[in-house]
Amino acid sequence: MANVKDNIESLRSKIRKHEYQYYVLGEPLIADFEFDQLYKSLEKLEQENPNLITPDSPTQRIGSDLTKEFRTIRHKVSMLSLSNTYNEDELIAFDNRIKENVDSPEEVSYVVELKIDGVSASLIYEDGKLKTAVTRGDGVSGEEITNNVKTIKSVPLSISENKWKAIDLYQFEVRGEIFMEIDAFQEYNSEREKRGEKTFANPRNSTAGTIKMQDPKIVAERPLDIFTYYLIADSRNIQTHSESLELLAELGFKVNKNYKLCNNINEVVDYCNFWENERVKLPYETDGVVIKVNSLDQQSELGTIAKSPRWAVAYKFKPKQATTRIKDIRWQVGRTGAVTPVADLEPVLLAGSTISHATLHNMDEIRRKDIRLNDKVIIEKGGDVIPKIVKVIDEERNEFSQKLQPPKVCPVCSSKLFQPDGEVAIYCQNPNCRAQIKGNLEHFSSRGAMDIEGMGKAIIDQFVELELLKNIADIYNLKTKRDELISIERLGEKSVDNLLNAIEESKNKSFEKVLFALGIRYIGAGVAQKLSDSFKNIDEIINADEEKVTSIHDIGQSVFYSLRQYFSIDQNLDLIKKLKLAGLNFESSKVEKSGSKLDGLKFVITGTLPTLSREEAKSLIESNGGSVVTTVSKNTNLLLAGEKAGSKLSKAEKLGINIIDESGLFKMIQND
Repeated sequence: MANVKDNIESLRSKIRKHEYQYYVLGEPLIADFEFDQLYKSLEKLEQENPNLITPDSPTQRIGSDLTKEFRTIRHKVSMLSLSNTYNEDELIAFDNRIKENVDSPEEVSYVVELKIDGVSASLIYEDGKLKTAVTRGDGVSGEEITNNVKTIKSVPLSISENKWKAIDLYQFEVRGEIFMEIDAFQEYNSEREKRGEKTFANPRNSTAGTIKMQDPKIVAERPLDIFTYYLIADSRNIQTHSESLELLAELGFKVNKNYKLCNNINEVVDYCNFWENERVKLPYETDGVVIKVNSLDQQSELGTIAKSPRWAVAYKFKPKQATTRIKDIRWQVGRTGAVTPVADLEPVLLAGSTISHATLHNMDEIRRKDIRLNDKVIIEKGGDVIPKIVKVIDEERNEFSQKLQPPKVCPVCSSKLFQPDGEVAIYCQNPNCRAQIKGNLEHFSSRGAMDIEGMGKAIIDQFVELELLKNIADIYNLKTKRDELISIERLGEKSVDNLLNAIEESKNKSFEKVLFALGIRYIGAGVAQKLSDSFKNIDEIINADEEKVTSIHDIGQSVFYSLRQYFSIDQNLDLIKKLKLAGLNFESSKVEKSGSKLDGLKFVITGTLPTLSREEAKSLIESNGGSVVTTVSKNTNLLLAGEKAGSKLSKAEKLGINIIDESGLFKMIQND
């Protein structure tokens, strides 16, 4: 048996080496036939000795079990989106902000990487083995896709033990972008077309649809690949982002080689300009460049805001453009009541997909660009995603061009429209407007909110028109109308029961999900998380004053005013009561802080501490009731200073702020 086990391990080692050479490095050492023979030999030995099969064996990439449910997993560190820049001036402004907020601005350097147009994922490894793979989701939590990610042959199922043990990587997280190469995507699309199957619009859409399929065998047939770009680990051997990229490559992960360590913002600008022109030669789609502060200590020092890290930014390439004609201009009503114009266009191919609609934003935008019905226009994808009209081709204008007038009443419910002072948008104020009801229901049921599978746009439209749904609370009364639902055309008993089960399951969603699902203006997933971490329940939020709300890190006045306006409406308070009665969770599940020694105190951390990393110090302060901010101001209570403390120490001394060291922090926490 020992000899068989050794043979199996030897074959696995050889196969892993050749998979790495082929799928990661693109430098195969043997022919496909030889590789297949190795693989078949391993399969045969494992079939004869099933007790020796391990989850990280190359034969276990493709599981046989269907994934019936993609369970939600909370990220240990939020997967934030990036702020965007579009020109050299904005990059320089980013550089200035970085240098204003770090202790050693002269030591700032940047790593510049291509921004791959794919689907972000997080891979968790324990003891050198892939344990879990999770989508980005809403940034706070995502859905488990482990079985599907294991089919991607450039993802290592296990890491060489001597490599991960050498730097204490017993548990670590790798983040990357799953994508399809352009040629592989086109070949795959051609095969689908030959089989009479629906083709995909572009590689990103195909990737997003594939990664959430239930059957890993089908996923394995599709040409998914991955570039890894970030390593999260407690190891103190890693000091910079560039070191972490090198380490990822050493561990066997696929890292895009087109990155550069830049010593100043001028080098960053040059690199962005280079790829602006050269990206057409790449075998995969990219829509920009990502710029990250190289020092991990400086990343920690800069911290994050609600939606994005302060230490990174995306530079977006100039969008691709096309020419078409405006066939019609119509007005649509969103869930907030905002009435916005949309242009219906003669269909045109742009950046890999057919465009037939474009946003016009508001009347100010229409007047500024002098957009008229029947105009010939240049369109582009803003950020390579949302189509918009760039300009009118004046010389193509003719007698059929017609100026647009804003509506005076809602195009859906005919209510009189209202334009608030200081705003360009016009609003329908009728809360019973069907368009608003549908928008609220779609948001509430969406994957990032209550995630009610089966409650899609078509079903919502149908249920609202049949007056089965008049508000989001009515969703939880549908179970009393089962027989009526079954009688609706195209809705059978099974689909209705699946929907009702999904509605019942949504009652288990956490407080922050429910808070986000309410659709309150400015309350995105990140803000909802911060509010649920800071208040015990919805009643505390309803009764909170401005000081209490804005004292939360990165929460400003706009959030407070939005909350106050929402909760001042009786209809909204009544809605919350109904949702409570339905069994939704309006209580925070956040663990009580271990102490309140630092309750209400705002800290700034600067310099290198003797034993604690910045993240460890931040966690210690927050677990004892304090908060950590990144900028020294008159509202800062204490500065926690270590070695090489720079400008923040000087500013704190000028403002008369109390300064403590690490031992002083320990004394504050331990003091009775």
